[in-house]
Amino acid sequence: MHILLIDDDTELCELLSQYLEQEGFTISACHDGREGLSAARSGDYAFLILDVMLPGCNGFDLLRQLRQHSAMPVIM
Repeated sequence: MHILLIDDDTELCELLSQYLEQEGFTISACHDGREGLSAARSGDYAFLILDVMLPGCNGFDLLRQLRQHSAMPVIM
């Protein structure tokens, strides 16, 4: 299962990735709202873990834009 993680805290992303990869998940991480939205639109992910406070585009705006094109499950 491929998960997209969008969070500007790189250390947290690394920690979450380590834990989730040990459980058999594949993780892709983005650290900017615009980059994350682009990845979410173009990738085939089972779900998205999304931070609210992001550079470039906050998590609520990102989710609003993503919902125009996708029903991907999101954990905020």
